[in-house]
Amino acid sequence: MYSINEVAAICDVTAHTLRFYDKEGLLPFVGRNGAGNRVFSERDLTIVKFICCLKNTGMAIKEIKRYIELGMEGEDTAATRRDMIIEHRKEVQRQIDDLKKSLTIIDLKVAFYDSYKVEFHGEH
Repeated sequence: MYSINEVAAICDVTAHTLRFYDKEGLLPFVGRNGAGNRVFSERDLTIVKFICCLKNTGMAIKEIKRYIELGMEGEDTAATRRDMIIEHRKEVQRQIDDLKKSLTIIDLKVAFYDSYKVEFHGEH
């Protein structure tokens, strides 16, 4: 079992972020101990990692919540959840493609400055 601080450290988020996710309905599967503190199982940790992955790749909280709710309904929703993830994957791939195009432009600018520097470097 993991505490909220341990999960936060593992997922590279703050405990405040996890509490926010809980408040938004993203962590309905997380139990609490006798003192009322959230306790995360190994399975919970895997799900939280996936939630963080979805959030980090731009999925809206509302959509993540829908995904989690569908998961809580059981196996009958697997096809719908798969479709959601496939659509999100397409969006992530589009982001990657856009970033690659931007990186090419940035690399060209770096090359420009590198050649500019070389031209003036010999004059010193």
